[in-house]
Amino acid sequence: MGKFAWGLCLLCLAGLVQAGEPSAKDAIAMAERGAQFVKQHGKDAMIEKIKARDPEFNQGALYLAMRDLQGITVAHPTAAFVGKNLLEVPDADGKLFRKEMLAVAREKGKGWVDYKYKNPDSGKVEAKSTYVLRVGDVALEAGIYKR
Repeated sequence: MGKFAWGLCLLCLAGLVQAGEPSAKDAIAMAERGAQFVKQHGKDAMIEKIKARDPEFNQGALYLAMRDLQGITVAHPTAAFVGKNLLEVPDADGKLFRKEMLAVAREKGKGWVDYKYKNPDSGKVEAKSTYVLRVGDVALEAGIYKR
């Protein structure tokens, strides 16, 4: 195989690796798809989609979660979080990031919150950024790990 062909193969592989990493645009798009779904089908239907890990709203490290405006986790792919108020549980640096998410939802309606969290793919604590989008009396959250 010639140098050009090898170079082309490496570029293609690099593109595949990058394509596997969710971006900020992917997180926003997922939250907006979730908001549209809630508006069309209701919160209960969205909760079932999140609980079932529907591929439209759960793509590995990028997934949708739902929190009410009092701080209770209404829906999350990790069932142990559901029904709990985790506002006082800090990230790896002591930041009360869930409180900040709630403030963004209540005050601005949408925005980003940065914090440190254990990445389930790598098993390491990494920088994470979550997009928060208020829909009525709940907030949808979709986060990405920054590398």
